[in-house]
Amino acid sequence: MRRLSLLPAAALLALAVWLWGYGGADQLARWAAAGQRDVQTAMAGALRALKQGQPGALATLWGLCFAYGFFHAAGPGHGKLVIGGYGLGRRVPLLRLSGLALASSLGQAATAVVLIYSAVLLLGWTRQQVQGLSDGLFAALSYGAVGLIGLWLLWRGARKLLRGRSAAGQDQAHDGAAPCETCGHAHGPTVDQAEAVRSLPEALALVGAVAIRPCTGALFLLILTWRLGIDWAGIIGAVVMGLGTATVTVAVAVAAVVFRESTLLQAAAQRGTARALALIEVLAGLTVALLAAQLLMRQGVF
Repeated sequence: MRRLSLLPAAALLALAVWLWGYGGADQLARWAAAGQRDVQTAMAGALRALKQGQPGALATLWGLCFAYGFFHAAGPGHGKLVIGGYGLGRRVPLLRLSGLALASSLGQAATAVVLIYSAVLLLGWTRQQVQGLSDGLFAALSYGAVGLIGLWLLWRGARKLLRGRSAAGQDQAHDGAAPCETCGHAHGPTVDQAEAVRSLPEALALVGAVAIRPCTGALFLLILTWRLGIDWAGIIGAVVMGLGTATVTVAVAVAAVVFRESTLLQAAAQRGTARALALIEVLAGLTVALLAAQLLMRQGVF
């Protein structure tokens, strides 16, 4: 049974080695980019068909929107990084983490709608100007927010590890899950306490870090539907695109929880759950912070 619990962790480790050790990430990025280009071309055709009143054009358009969202999320992106890192670093229940993944994907759609109609109606901007703002300032802000989340996870985990060492020095037999008989207080969080993550600021920060940069495909869709006078089709299409993105981010949430829990199951057998939680949080935070820094370097921020 113990060996079976290690299978998810081993599978995810093998995936990580392929992605970053054998060029898998580049292959995936090329595949996702090609898919986005093909779908975007098909979307333009579906919009023309919709404007001409062809039957089935609306269903085709929204189906392509869903596909674009999937390809967008499958490529390199900050959404998976935030959801995966947070899911590994914090013992958040699967349903709640999946809800955050869905909210962040739909938040990108909402940001696209607000940005397009604010820029077009109030400022008279072109699509190139809006996309430039999204790919420039908004991308940098988003990656910076992701990096801060990583540093926050790293700091929390490191603090727990230091407290755990101090507690171990006071009582080697005490595992931190209950009040210590010697000093009368707990030296670490219990599993139930760790699972009780209901902080609204945490949730807003997580969703905001992803949603602040809208999907390029949503910007493309919204500006075209505005020009064609079928705004409602574009707004609904942007939401459908967010649902397509959510298929990947929710899958990442599931993978993060499976990996985390399989690791904690082994730690629990050795009465080291609290320490394992802290160590996973440190590693997750460090990974998120480093990858966010890499994204910022590609943006030319530093």
